[in-house]
Amino acid sequence: MSSAKDCVATLIDDFQKRRPIRAGSLIITVYGDSIVPRGGTVWLGSLSKLVEPIGINERLVRTSVYRLTNETWLRGEKIGRRSYYRLSGPGRRRFEQAFKRVYHGTQPAWSGQWTLVLLTQLPPDRRQQIRDELEWLGFGSFAQGVLAHPTLSCAETMAALQELDAADDTIVMQTQTMEPMTSKPLRLQVRESWNLDELAELYQRFLVKFRPLWNALNTENHLGQEECFIARTLLIHEYRKVQLRDPLLPEELLPTAWEGRYAHQLCRNLYRLLYERAERWLDQHLETAEGPLPAPGPSFYQRFGGLD
Repeated sequence: MSSAKDCVATLIDDFQKRRPIRAGSLIITVYGDSIVPRGGTVWLGSLSKLVEPIGINERLVRTSVYRLTNETWLRGEKIGRRSYYRLSGPGRRRFEQAFKRVYHGTQPAWSGQWTLVLLTQLPPDRRQQIRDELEWLGFGSFAQGVLAHPTLSCAETMAALQELDAADDTIVMQTQTMEPMTSKPLRLQVRESWNLDELAELYQRFLVKFRPLWNALNTENHLGQEECFIARTLLIHEYRKVQLRDPLLPEELLPTAWEGRYAHQLCRNLYRLLYERAERWLDQHLETAEGPLPAPGPSFYQRFGGLD
């Protein structure tokens, strides 16, 4: 069995072999996972040093940060000769939508209701645009022009449609709860509407990638602080990519042996093993204009239902 150090080296190698290297996406992971809980602002130089061992050099960091700033993810401030960056207002909202899915704890019980959105009154091009946005929010297609969500309320759906300037042109309804709440035809519909087979395959790849590290850490947990930071960052980076495709359906609608459930447990357990040493590394290597980054806020320790 490979050592934990070997497993981290393999994760780094896998990341560096990808073409193109999506440095901007990894930088957003670093901001969301490590910098936002500590105030959100960091010196560009310390960010570069942080990600260099993962395979992102200073030039690529500067190019990526410039692009993320133009895309309104980041906002910069120059103090003296140094540049400091934080998530912009729109960037923080996008971060909160994406990352709260990653760190979620136990899912609440499902009420059995469905929110339905009928897009049949929209022109075809506009219909596809709204459908894409709603599917990003976790809606699945039940029939042509009919999208469904098991947990998003009508009010939340209307708010999303208003942001898309489509509230006046769509029909939103909510079903009543019926017994039984799940049945064989409904489970088959869910599997098809959200393409759970493809999602299960993505989760399986995540499990294959990170189970060796979990096994190694349970045999000899000797990773240094920097290695823990790298492992934690790549763990959340890879998990986040799959989570963005996951509608987070209620447990009642998922298969009994659901790969997403195992992936969440693995991510949570690895995170709990790695986070303390990773935080000590961040204490020593991240700077703001006032000095070292402050300690993480209380919400950081609520990740995955509680880190303690």
